[in-house]
Amino acid sequence: MTDEHGPTWVGETDVDDVAGLHVEPRYTAARLLVTAHGDAVGQVTVPLRAGVADAVTVADAVREQLGALPEPRPVPSSVEPVTVVIATRGRAESLGRAVRAVLAGDHPAVTVLVVDNDPADDATERVVAAIGDPRVRYLREPRRGTSAGRNRGLAEAETRLVAFTDDDTEVDTAWARRLAGAFAADPEVVCVSGPVLAARLDTEQELLADATLGWAKGFRPRTFSLAAPPADSAIFPFAPGLLGIGANLAVRADVAREIGGFDEAFGPGSPTRSGEDCEFLVRLVLAGHVLAYEPAAWVRHHHRSDLVGLQEQVEGYAVGLAGFLTKVALSPRGRAAALRRIPAAVRRLGAIADRDAGVTGGAEPAAPGSGRRHRALLSGPWLYLRSRRRALRSGGRVPPLVLAAVPPARAQRPREPVLGLH
Repeated sequence: MTDEHGPTWVGETDVDDVAGLHVEPRYTAARLLVTAHGDAVGQVTVPLRAGVADAVTVADAVREQLGALPEPRPVPSSVEPVTVVIATRGRAESLGRAVRAVLAGDHPAVTVLVVDNDPADDATERVVAAIGDPRVRYLREPRRGTSAGRNRGLAEAETRLVAFTDDDTEVDTAWARRLAGAFAADPEVVCVSGPVLAARLDTEQELLADATLGWAKGFRPRTFSLAAPPADSAIFPFAPGLLGIGANLAVRADVAREIGGFDEAFGPGSPTRSGEDCEFLVRLVLAGHVLAYEPAAWVRHHHRSDLVGLQEQVEGYAVGLAGFLTKVALSPRGRAAALRRIPAAVRRLGAIADRDAGVTGGAEPAAPGSGRRHRALLSGPWLYLRSRRRALRSGGRVPPLVLAAVPPARAQRPREPVLGLH
């Protein structure tokens, strides 16, 4: 990378209160989330000189990079109780940081379930005990895998709404309240996702991860359903990443349980290594449900700070993607739904492979090259079949991609009022 891609400070600015920046002199740029009355409207990159940029420079960056901003909208907000599930294994320190961020939020009725998957020691349990907050429960899950952990949390949750985040994130203060608000604003919505932004961009590897992963899906609210497919996706709903990711996700618990929860043949801790969120969200859409994307409910993710770790992550995504496509191909109804989208899907797969090739930066030192990534795609089908057998033998959940019959919608509880402009 060139010098212009040096350490980047991460922060926020509001369009009504743009201020100058004065941070550590080692930072050569700042990545700012731009908000308007609490709503996230975009991100800008501001050049820094010895860690400094005046207010005019910041305001110019906002104007030039974002252009005309949309009219302010009422940001959804609700205090309906929410259970937050965090599945984890072997990351006690980052897990503690993630839990504390949830507890620091402004939602008054949040419960956190920490699901410790097949732990090798009691480090995570000790971290939860040290937090010492009655809103946090520790659950030891004997089966390994993020999907098994999320299903355990889903089974244990006592609230109508269940949110999921990861052990390497820090949620925004208003995150839980705004996720709950998105359900209150639209009774048809059964699942809500939001942006996943970088928590740090101090290293070349973190910058590369942020450019490669592309987890922020824009800054305009959207809904997704079979009845109103998005015009910008030729392969909807078989579009990896379009519908959201598991690091920032909330569901109506009754609907998630009715469709079978997360497929335990997918996800970290399984041979497929990823794909659990994509498969779950596509299954929701195929069951006839409405999903929403709420940009005001964002989380920050701590990217891999080493190149090898990032390359392994991208390789895992290739395996999970191929495994997901295998499940689609093996499902008669899923295959029929996907058949007319095959040409666009092939093009999309090629685009993902080309994008992931940037992870090596043109260098091959101890890094997986394109051949290794292609082998990961080719290995996905048999790894999915292996993972599926393993999950079934252990009593795990492996729900069909398309339900034989869509379950009737349950009666809606009275919803909390939507509060405006928070």
